Amino acid sequence: MKFTAAMLRFIALRDYRLMWRVHRWRPPKWVRLWMVCATRGGDGWLWGLLALAVLLIGGMEALPALAAAAAATMSGIALFVWLKRRIRRRRPCAIHPHAWAKLLPPDKFSFPSGHTITAFAVSLPIGMHYPPLMALLLFCATSVAVSRILLGMHFLSDVVAGSALGSLLGYTAFKLFT
Repeated sequence: MKFTAAMLRFIALRDYRLMWRVHRWRPPKWVRLWMVCATRGGDGWLWGLLALAVLLIGGMEALPALAAAAAATMSGIALFVWLKRRIRRRRPCAIHPHAWAKLLPPDKFSFPSGHTITAFAVSLPIGMHYPPLMALLLFCATSVAVSRILLGMHFLSDVVAGSALGSLLGYTAFKLFT
């Protein structure tokens, strides 16, 4: 028990240090635009467009990849909603005002990052089914994750946990559906 509590304090201390730095940083305009676009893409419409494009291009062969992505995403949403209600960690933007980002969070709680879980839960099964797309999909998922930190919505540990959970769900769903 002592080790777990010490580890959580260690992680929280690093999260807070990074939060203070991020909240004071004034990045170039192109970085701000990229981060807002990435986080808005992670709201869901980007993954819907991706699914439509994969279906149009891949036809019936795309159905296992899309089924895996849908199953991983739905599982991820259920998991992050349950975890957020159970853990109830406040968001960085609720603790300290952000210097330049004024976006409102979708809910009150921070851990884990739902945007990040969803991004990796969609990207992995589709990327594993279509390997030439993997680098682009991981770039998009990583951009979503980084945007959540830079916009003051999440701590680093929130998105690390979200990427791990989303990746695990995406990989498992790919194995089940293919």
